[in-house]
Amino acid sequence: MRGDDQKQGQVFSYVSTEERVPQDHPLRAVRRSVDQILGEMTREFDRVYAKTGRPSIAPERLLRALLLQVFYSIRSERLLMEQLDYNLLFRWFVGLGMDDAVWNHAVFSKNRERLLNQDVARSFFTRVLQQAQPLMSDEHFTVDGTLIEAWASQKSFQKKDDDKTGGDGANFHGHKRSNQTHTSTTDPEAKLYRKGSGQEAKLSYLGHVLMENRNGLIVDAMVTQADGTAERDAAMLMVHSRWKKRRPISTLGADKGYDTRDFVKIMREMNVRPHVTQNVNRPGGSAIDARTTRHAGYEISQKKRPLIERVFGWMKAVGPMRKVKLRGLLNVDWLFLLTAAAFNLWRIPKLIQALL
Repeated sequence: MRGDDQKQGQVFSYVSTEERVPQDHPLRAVRRSVDQILGEMTREFDRVYAKTGRPSIAPERLLRALLLQVFYSIRSERLLMEQLDYNLLFRWFVGLGMDDAVWNHAVFSKNRERLLNQDVARSFFTRVLQQAQPLMSDEHFTVDGTLIEAWASQKSFQKKDDDKTGGDGANFHGHKRSNQTHTSTTDPEAKLYRKGSGQEAKLSYLGHVLMENRNGLIVDAMVTQADGTAERDAAMLMVHSRWKKRRPISTLGADKGYDTRDFVKIMREMNVRPHVTQNVNRPGGSAIDARTTRHAGYEISQKKRPLIERVFGWMKAVGPMRKVKLRGLLNVDWLFLLTAAAFNLWRIPKLIQALL
């Protein structure tokens, strides 16, 4: 018997969003981890907000919504609010009921700017690491950097002593430009940088990741301005941070860009064996000799090193780090940290399941 095509919707619904989401959905394991972390951060949230005034968006819901934006590659907060309005899975993950109103995208952005500072992002990332501790190596690591394109056009890169505000459509082709003489009027902290010879120079930041070699989880992450020594400087900072906390690193894998005598010397002074790819074409030769390459561990580190490219691939293809839509070093840094935490959160349940 053919059913009727009813046009009249039901007035009441007695099915909750909890019942709509399958029990084996991947977001369920992520939601349990996130809820535990946010519960531990309650006191930190209390210090951020005043005791009186109009209630804002709950920080727990704000963070869950931003994680969804990373997981599902939603390109703007306006589209995120649109998805939250009709997507039952998104409503369930954030904690909104069927009848709860969705926030205006401008209100959401203002609340995000107020809450998500460096301290909150770092605390969230650290607590994710604590959950991942049984899955991580505590001896062998890899470090690398990646180019993050800034949210600024090439035409905004103008002379520092120029009174123009940009956007006038001036033709900059054929003119010599450098970071010493020019700056972006849109994002002054972004620097003109090219990742390799023959490639286009872009207004960019550099994102740096320290990865453990057992399962390829992110142990530390940071963003710096783009320059020729930033990758090695960031690597030394991240290694030194663990060294100060008495969490030493046995081996550190890296590509040819880290093969300098200063970097290798500083690593050895911190009792780290630098398993850096040899750059035999460098003037003066490679800083890595047979004292390092003769060990079997060096070859293992070189085989594990490409895992970090998967991290960068996920952060750019799935996450928002290919061309960041925030301006300023601090804003880009907290977004990079949040994306790194999201990567670990997505990987942890899969790794646990593989061990069962």
